[in-house]
Order: sequence, then structure tokens, then C-alpha cells
Amino acid sequence: MLISTIRQHLTETVKGQENVIEEILLALLAGGHILLEGVPGIGKTLLATTLAEALCMSFKRIQFTPDMLPSDVVGSVIYDMRESSFRVERGPLFANIVLADEINRTPPKTQAALLEAMEERQVTLYGETLTLPQPFFVIATQNPIDYEGTYPLPEAQLDRFLMKIEIHYPNNAAQVAALLAHTPRHLARAVADTERSHTVAPATEPGHSLDEPQDGARTEVDDAHSLLTAQQEVAAIEATEGVIRYIVELISQSRALASVSLGGSPRAAAALLMASKASAYLQERRFVTPDDVLRVIGPVLRHRLMITPAALLEGVSANDIIEELVSQVAVPR
Repeated sequence: MLISTIRQHLTETVKGQENVIEEILLALLAGGHILLEGVPGIGKTLLATTLAEALCMSFKRIQFTPDMLPSDVVGSVIYDMRESSFRVERGPLFANIVLADEINRTPPKTQAALLEAMEERQVTLYGETLTLPQPFFVIATQNPIDYEGTYPLPEAQLDRFLMKIEIHYPNNAAQVAALLAHTPRHLARAVADTERSHTVAPATEPGHSLDEPQDGARTEVDDAHSLLTAQQEVAAIEATEGVIRYIVELISQSRALASVSLGGSPRAAAALLMASKASAYLQERRFVTPDDVLRVIGPVLRHRLMITPAALLEGVSANDIIEELVSQVAVPR
């Protein structure tokens, strides 16, 4: 029953990755950890966070960077001046589900901090052995195409993972389904948080509260709430299936161009959709047109296209590639 619920939750949120979801469930049931490998923007982090939500367990994300220390993962001992004593400050490793994002971007010394935790389900912190929460499941991610400034995992570390799961681009039908259901997850929560702060915010002066501006002046809370409400209105703008198919085709075709070694991802498609909706909003329309897509495709895609060395030598720019891309994909009527 639990596994069926988790599978349903994952497949509803992450479209077109049924095989990957099945392999994650296998590792979860076997009590092992997984190394999730795939290019940026195809849902690796979304898979991990959605799994944690489905399981209703504690979840921590560790964004690995080259300057990260082992204590940033495991924890440290801090001197408490008020108590005149030392206390253990547990790190983000103390959670049921731990997402080790871009694990190959941190030095081997920090990578090694995971060794005992993954194998023994415990860590040693300044001579004290601490048991990790049970169950304990590590999902590590890495990018298979970008090796500059990375630290390949040693075999001793790789062997701690039960499975290495490769995640690829979903097909166009799955991307269309994902965009039809796409709603930025942060907006509703942010608006609710702003409404609460509007209610409980302290008064600026005696007798005056932030939600009652003096002399008609705007407040930070009012502006924040208004902007978030506008963002919600943008998210609600209609995009027909034809327009969404046009967006997906543009992004998919960007990966097929000879001058591009890495094109747009599903995240790029979602970004293009949201920017197109914002364009329609500025034009005071409640629906997206292909002209909106063409208006924003340049700034959305320029920094996402990895141009081949040969094309760079010929002086090909991202703008040239986008012009070529737009000319190859038929505009829907």
C-alpha cells in the first residue's frame, strides 16, 4: 500500500521517468543508497524532494561545493558561552532522506564524510558515536557532462551506493503533460506566508501597524503581497496545448542542432512557458500566443545552450543558434 502511494505520487509529479521511479523504489526497499546521474534540469532534485514528501519523513538537502568541509555535512562541536560547555551541533546528514546534490563538486575529504554514514548508519563526531535516523536513505546526484572543477568519486565511495541510476530526457509527450500541469510550487506558499506576516507584523510606531500605512504610504508587506499575487495571476494565464507543444518542440530541437552539445532541458521548457505567460500578462492578455514565446526565447535560452568548440571557432553565437532554431520549428496556427 505504501509503495503504491509513493509510486503514484512520484509519477504524478515527475512525468516520463517511470523506469527511474521503479529503480528508486527498488533501492528504497532494499535499504540501499542511489547515485542519480543526469544532465541539469531533468528533475533529479524534484525526484528526491517528491519522494521525501510522499514518505512524510525528515529530509535535508546538501548542496556540495568545492569549499565545503566535512563538518558542514556531519556537524561540529560548539562552545556554548551561556552554559560554559561544549555541545554537539548535528549536521544535515541527520535526516531520513538526504539529497547529496552534485556530490562530485566537493573535495574527497568531504565526500569521505559520507562513508561511515552510508555504510554503518552512524557517524563519529569528536569521539562520540551518533546513530543516524532510521530509515536512512542517501540520494546523490552528479552531472555526467561537466567535469571541470569536479572530483570523481573514488571506488570506495561508489561501492557504498546500491545502484547508479541514469536519468534521461523524457519524451515530448511526457514534457507536454508536465507543462500542462505546471504550476510554480513556491507561489501559493509564499503568498500565504506574506498574508501571515501582514497580520502579525510588529507596529512601526505606537498605534500604527504595518498593514495600516500612515498617510497612504506603501509598506514592504503590501508590495511583497501584491507582487506575489501578480505572479500567481501570471501562473494562471492559459496556454493551449498547441502552444505548449510548440514550446516542447523548440526545446527538443535545440538539443538536435549540430552546433549545440547541450541544449534546453525540461526545466528550460518550464522557464520558457512561465516567461511567455509573463509576456502575455504585460500585454494584458489572459492567454499565451506563439508571439509571446518568440519574444522571450532569446533571454530564456541564451545561457542554456552549450555551443560545440567547432561552432565557437566559426564565430557562431547563441543568438545565431536561436535564430536557426526558430526557423526550423513551424509556428502553430
